[in-house]
Amino acid sequence: MSQELVAIVTKFAESGWDVIDAPAKNWLSAKDDAAKLKAATTELIAAVKTADVECGSCGCDMDPLYKQALALLQAA
Repeated sequence: MSQELVAIVTKFAESGWDVIDAPAKNWLSAKDDAAKLKAATTELIAAVKTADVECGSCGCDMDPLYKQALALLQAA
Protein backbone atom coordinates (compact mmCIF):
# COMPACT_ATOMS: atom_id res chain seq x y z
CA MET A 1 0.00 0.00 0.00
CA SER A 2 1.55 3.27 -1.06
CA GLN A 3 2.13 6.23 1.18
CA GLU A 4 0.62 8.36 -1.59
CA LEU A 5 -2.68 6.49 -1.36
CA VAL A 6 -2.74 6.71 2.44
CA ALA A 7 -2.09 10.47 2.22
CA ILE A 8 -4.92 10.98 -0.27
CA VAL A 9 -7.37 8.87 1.72
CA THR A 10 -6.39 10.77 4.86
CA LYS A 11 -7.34 14.02 3.08
CA PHE A 12 -10.69 12.47 2.20
CA ALA A 13 -11.18 11.41 5.83
CA GLU A 14 -10.48 14.95 7.00
CA SER A 15 -12.71 16.59 4.37
CA GLY A 16 -15.89 16.63 6.43
CA TRP A 17 -17.85 15.72 3.29
CA ASP A 18 -20.09 12.79 4.17
CA VAL A 19 -19.80 11.26 0.71
CA ILE A 20 -16.15 10.36 1.25
CA ASP A 21 -15.11 10.99 4.83
CA ALA A 22 -16.78 7.98 6.48
CA PRO A 23 -15.69 5.48 3.79
CA ALA A 24 -12.17 6.94 3.96
CA LYS A 25 -12.08 6.60 7.74
CA ASN A 26 -13.31 3.00 7.46
CA TRP A 27 -10.59 2.23 4.91
CA LEU A 28 -7.87 3.80 7.05
CA SER A 29 -8.96 1.78 10.07
CA ALA A 30 -9.05 -1.43 8.00
CA LYS A 31 -5.84 -0.96 6.02
CA ASP A 32 -3.87 -3.23 8.35
CA ASP A 33 -6.55 -5.95 8.47
CA ALA A 34 -6.70 -7.93 5.24
CA ALA A 35 -10.08 -9.42 6.12
CA LYS A 36 -11.71 -5.99 6.46
CA LEU A 37 -9.67 -4.20 3.80
CA LYS A 38 -11.41 -5.73 0.78
CA ALA A 39 -14.87 -4.57 1.84
CA ALA A 40 -13.54 -1.17 2.91
CA THR A 41 -11.78 -0.76 -0.45
CA THR A 42 -14.95 -1.61 -2.37
CA GLU A 43 -16.88 0.93 -0.29
CA LEU A 44 -14.20 3.58 -0.76
CA ILE A 45 -14.01 3.08 -4.53
CA ALA A 46 -17.78 3.55 -4.80
CA ALA A 47 -17.61 6.69 -2.65
CA VAL A 48 -14.73 8.18 -4.62
CA LYS A 49 -16.57 7.52 -7.89
CA THR A 50 -19.61 9.31 -6.49
CA ALA A 51 -17.48 12.20 -5.26
CA ASP A 52 -15.80 12.47 -8.66
CA VAL A 53 -19.19 12.67 -10.41
CA GLU A 54 -20.58 15.21 -7.94
CA CYS A 55 -17.50 17.37 -7.48
CA GLY A 56 -14.72 16.14 -9.77
CA SER A 57 -14.70 19.21 -11.98
CA CYS A 58 -15.52 22.05 -9.61
CA GLY A 59 -11.94 23.31 -9.51
CA CYS A 60 -11.20 22.48 -5.88
CA ASP A 61 -8.00 20.83 -4.59
CA MET A 62 -9.75 17.47 -4.36
CA ASP A 63 -10.67 17.17 -8.06
CA PRO A 64 -7.43 15.50 -9.22
CA LEU A 65 -7.27 13.39 -6.06
CA TYR A 66 -10.42 11.45 -6.94
CA LYS A 67 -8.96 10.13 -10.19
CA GLN A 68 -5.57 9.53 -8.60
CA ALA A 69 -7.11 7.61 -5.70
CA LEU A 70 -9.21 5.49 -8.04
CA ALA A 71 -6.16 4.55 -10.09
CA LEU A 72 -4.19 3.62 -6.98
CA LEU A 73 -7.06 1.70 -5.36
CA GLN A 74 -7.83 -0.27 -8.49
CA ALA A 75 -4.14 -1.09 -9.04
CA ALA A 76 -3.75 -2.45 -5.51
